[in-house]
Amino acid sequence: MSRKIVVVGGGFAGVWSVLAAARVKDMAGAAAQDMEITLVSPRPELHVRPRLHEEAPHRMSVPLGPLLDVAGARFVEGSVERILDDGAAVDVETASGEHVVLPCDRLVLTSGSRLHRPASLPGVVEYAYSVDQLEDAVALETHLKTLADQPDSRARNTVVVVGCGFTGIEVATELPHRLRTLFGPEADIRVVIVGNAEEVGPDIGPGPRPAIIEALDALGVQCVLGSAVVSVDANGVRTASGERIESHTVIWSGGMVASPLTRQLPAPIDRLGRLDVTQQLRVAGADRVFAAGDVARALTDAEGHHSLMSCQHAIVMGRFAGHNVAADLLGAPLLDYRQPFYATCLDLGEWGAVYTEGWEREVKLTQAEGKARKRLINTQWIYPPAANRADALAAGNPFI
Repeated sequence: MSRKIVVVGGGFAGVWSVLAAARVKDMAGAAAQDMEITLVSPRPELHVRPRLHEEAPHRMSVPLGPLLDVAGARFVEGSVERILDDGAAVDVETASGEHVVLPCDRLVLTSGSRLHRPASLPGVVEYAYSVDQLEDAVALETHLKTLADQPDSRARNTVVVVGCGFTGIEVATELPHRLRTLFGPEADIRVVIVGNAEEVGPDIGPGPRPAIIEALDALGVQCVLGSAVVSVDANGVRTASGERIESHTVIWSGGMVASPLTRQLPAPIDRLGRLDVTQQLRVAGADRVFAAGDVARALTDAEGHHSLMSCQHAIVMGRFAGHNVAADLLGAPLLDYRQPFYATCLDLGEWGAVYTEGWEREVKLTQAEGKARKRLINTQWIYPPAANRADALAAGNPFI
């Protein structure tokens, strides 16, 4: 009888979990010949989510079939609706609408996160665009192209980005170039960031802020800070201070929450819905379940820092979770997840980018040099390996 590993979610953490588990299986040889690794995801592709603020988002995906084939993993196209018996099985709604139950000896939960759209805020669900998921980014691009056929007006030429954090800044700084490409170089473009924080990039810290402000000024991006949006409609937003901004395009970037599947396990969750996990990424209170990526809150180092909702942490957590879930089935020692190196690279449109290192975010590169690093990260480092077995298994090494 086979021993079954099921990985839920085909994002960064899920893909690298599969590769790591396949690597352990390969190293174990005959002792693991009965081990089955299954990835469950709505589509057989990895969406390169950090690039969805760019133009042509429909190109920001990578097919997973060839990679899973060489890794020796099975793919099930569908969405997990329920986790059964504390991880002993999952109920999957397949692409055809059928329900199947997949038994698990071990489960790796990597079901990711979603943009938080507060239903209590009038109009945000109905009228606000986003770059959260691939289909959201495609819908936004389609909308912007449609606007190009409309008469020139202040509302047409104005885009409001709600949220002054990492995503909001990247979206806003990308827009001036995209809008002028669509509307013409002489168009009176206005991009406005609206946030309830007193400073732009409140979670990014003071180190990179001067570079961010310089980029916003150079690109002509305005900021309305210290006043939250209280309503959204088809023609703009209203802020808590009473200001009305007319716009046919409102983009919401108001923070992330973990997949609701985390609430189906008997384990503590934080305010973002993330599961508490041990140093081996096992879910506290659910022994057969491991978690990685945006659904897990894991200690990254001896200094007390915890993982963030980012592909940087998801990929490495995935390697450790995949390794440990397979090792656990084989009775082999588990590894403590550690990721002491931390860096950020914030895309700032035509101005460039700002690259920092360390949790204090010490600025190392800006403008063109920062942009070169961002391109390297976004076009090479976060992409899956080539679909050959040697590269696939090597990419699953937690200590690569």
